[in-house]
Amino acid sequence: MGCENGTGVVEFVLLGFSSQPEQQTLFFITFLLMYAAGILGNIVMFILITVDARLKTPMYFLLRSLSVVDVGFLTVTVPQMLVHILSSSKMIPFYSCMAQFFFFYVFGVTDIFMVSIMALDRYVAICNPLHYATVMNQKVCGHLVAGCWIVSTLHSMLHTGLLLRLSYRGDNHLSHFFCDHQPLLQLSCSDTTINEAAIFFEGVPVILGTFVFIIVTYVRIVAAVMKFSSSGRRKAFSTCSSHLTMVVLFYGAVIGVYFLPTSSSSSQRGTIFAIMYTVITPMSNPYIYSLRNKDVKQALRNLLGRASFSH
Repeated sequence: MGCENGTGVVEFVLLGFSSQPEQQTLFFITFLLMYAAGILGNIVMFILITVDARLKTPMYFLLRSLSVVDVGFLTVTVPQMLVHILSSSKMIPFYSCMAQFFFFYVFGVTDIFMVSIMALDRYVAICNPLHYATVMNQKVCGHLVAGCWIVSTLHSMLHTGLLLRLSYRGDNHLSHFFCDHQPLLQLSCSDTTINEAAIFFEGVPVILGTFVFIIVTYVRIVAAVMKFSSSGRRKAFSTCSSHLTMVVLFYGAVIGVYFLPTSSSSSQRGTIFAIMYTVITPMSNPYIYSLRNKDVKQALRNLLGRASFSH
């Protein structure tokens, strides 16, 4: 597509979901409840891990960091989506769109790295328990989390900068509910070869590399656990089940969006999978861990007990 004709785009139109009025209220209520549940769950998880002395292990330190990421991940897309569902205008200014893309990538890539570090934590805890306190101490975990944020920010700066160098003229309708990578590239009238090369050589390894790392880690965990007694196997698998559930939800949705073959229904499919990893997964994480974890449930009972006692 040439950039000779048309005026420069100063705002985009996010087409989002169905435009039928009778469905808008249902969409709004559904996503508002999901957003509220996600924010509440992650904030409660953060508070529990901060105040309860029994939740001071590396695993909970990482889980608290994940709660911060999930709050940001939810907030970067859902509030705007709620406004657009109720509003007749679906406009988003050009630079607001680029800012949303930047922070979406920061939180999204940080989420991917955090999931990988949590797999490493489970591997050390199960396969090398005698050295767990040394290998996964507070300082090491802090450095790992800081590294996640630094690398994800640099990653996001690269791809946002490459998008800003492109020209957008004529059509400004994004077939998505937020400013994602592929819809923006498809609207550009410039040559996107460099952008696509960056996605292939830098972006794909981030997703597939961490996914392969998690798979290899759990293969080694399973190999080690199979040598345990039956009670030891149940306990080990119990400690991993929450993390595995999170991995399946998150990576299943990401692969569904970016790696499955395209088809006539790929746009609708991509929207559904995007909802999975931008809304459902960060909303579900605190509940997956709280429902499956006795320590978290006991910490919540203690917190509620102190709150009722203070009244």
